[in-house]
Parts: sequence; structure tokens; C-alpha cells
Amino acid sequence: MKKLIQQLSNIPDAYDDFILGTINYAKKDPSHIKILNDFMRDKTNLSSSDVIAFIISQPDFHSYSAIKKPLNELSVSG
Repeated sequence: MKKLIQQLSNIPDAYDDFILGTINYAKKDPSHIKILNDFMRDKTNLSSSDVIAFIISQPDFHSYSAIKKPLNELSVSG
């Protein structure tokens, strides 16, 4: 995890919420740390958008969504 945090911190446009969100995703499954480290290895021009696009393209990304119900089934009280 330390290596991942270092790699994320070295991205020129990295910001706190990006780093924390990526770490949160990585913690969901041990394989996420490896795939993120592998993706970022030896890439010198990565942006936070590149990493985010990679994460959301992962087949299990939506399994961790906060919303499990279709939007039309959610109630909103105001």
C-alpha cells in the first residue's frame, strides 16, 4: 500500500480526494493494489484522470457502488 500511495502522490495533478478514493478502492480487494501498481509502473505522464478512467473500466468497479437500488426506487425526502 505504501508503494501505491507514493505512486499516487507523484502524479502531478493528484489531489487529496483522488488519493483517498483510489486507496479506498484498493482496500476493497487485495488484487486492486497489484493492478493499480502494475498500471502505473513506468508511466511518467500519468494524470489523475488516467487513473480514474482505469479504475472505472475495471469489471468489478460497480460492485462497490454506494447505490444498490435503481434510482427510481430511491426515496428522497426533503
